[in-house]
Amino acid sequence: MARTNSRDRELRARAEAVIPGGMYGHQSTALLPDDYPQFFERGEGAHIWDVDGRRYLDMMCAYGPNLFGYANPQIDAAFVRQLGLGDTLTGPTALMVELAETMVAMVSHADWAMFCKNGTDATTMALTCARAHTRRKTVVRAKGAYHGAAPWCVPRPTGTLESDRANQILCDYNDVASLEAAVAQAGDDLACIFAAPFKHDAFIDQAEPNLAYAKRARELCDQTGALLIIDDVRAGLRLARDCSWSKIGVEPDLSTWGKCLANGHGLSALLGNDKARKAAASIFVTGSFWFQAAPMAAALETMNLVKTTDYLERITALGQRLRDGLAERASAAGFSLRQTGPVTMPLFLFDDDPDLRKGFCFSSEMLDRGVYVHPWHNMFLCAAMSDADIEDALNAAEGAFGALKKQSATLQPVPKLAFLTTGGTR
Repeated sequence: MARTNSRDRELRARAEAVIPGGMYGHQSTALLPDDYPQFFERGEGAHIWDVDGRRYLDMMCAYGPNLFGYANPQIDAAFVRQLGLGDTLTGPTALMVELAETMVAMVSHADWAMFCKNGTDATTMALTCARAHTRRKTVVRAKGAYHGAAPWCVPRPTGTLESDRANQILCDYNDVASLEAAVAQAGDDLACIFAAPFKHDAFIDQAEPNLAYAKRARELCDQTGALLIIDDVRAGLRLARDCSWSKIGVEPDLSTWGKCLANGHGLSALLGNDKARKAAASIFVTGSFWFQAAPMAAALETMNLVKTTDYLERITALGQRLRDGLAERASAAGFSLRQTGPVTMPLFLFDDDPDLRKGFCFSSEMLDRGVYVHPWHNMFLCAAMSDADIEDALNAAEGAFGALKKQSATLQPVPKLAFLTTGGTR
């Protein structure tokens, strides 16, 4: 079915005149199939509507912030109530203390919390805190891992300086020997080890954390006095009600949070243990909107739903149903579809598809059938999704696999992806 996109095209043309490139970041036209909408009108539950009125089951969940559904009535009511009292004030409200207490009680490694606006804020604050605590410079982190868009970690470093990225040593995720070599290279200058909760680099298969790797990271930090940091901005609350590495019994010194912390309202956090408390109190980090009260009210209601509902068990069950159903339909159509990562944060990649021509075609065909998926970035499930939504996605996939099979011999390469590096969004 042909999709109408006249309003979207009109907005793109207007954007070209007043926005460099017409779009930037993760919604850049270089990153998605050409027929994907750039502009959206609204969201409700698990669905979004583009500016031309087309409705989609949204498997991206706004790249992660949607955990309990767009326009969730309980969360948004808390947000609106606080707006009526005050939001951006000269200082924070009591909600900041209440939210810090709530998160400290929920996250096993945490003794304190600090709040900011997005994931890049939180990861940069974590690095600053680690350097203040150790009085050292060097950070060890995994190749291809995404920790934000600040100059020290941005995946496409155009416009940054080599000095912005100095004092960093890269290792291979889940490779104990590589990690040990990087720490040895850092010597007595190691400030911290940064780790993603699982390998969720773009364009490549995801991987669960290896227990030996995680334990060794903890041991090396204990031996050297460095801090272990888990960047849970993307995965936080989708794998566990605690820090994601709590599932494997490894606790960090610092963890960074964002995305769905307030179910789409702008808020992120740095949590830490008492070891790092003095350093956290010594650094200067702030922003005009970091103390906003309404997002904190939304976060408190989000935490209430995290604690009192079976959201995690339900999205896990839905994710497993989606994974099993896609495997069955892909096989029936003659395709080898690799599904990697946690079922709540799936990634789909085709075998024998080095330039993603199959992935782009499949994604466009899914879009035509009312399901918004991504050809190379991990996706997300939310608690507003239902069994019927998963069934709709599987029916769409069956049709999309059929369409892909018919087009496979004539698919063209996707040359616009050639210059891209691995990355993600904050």
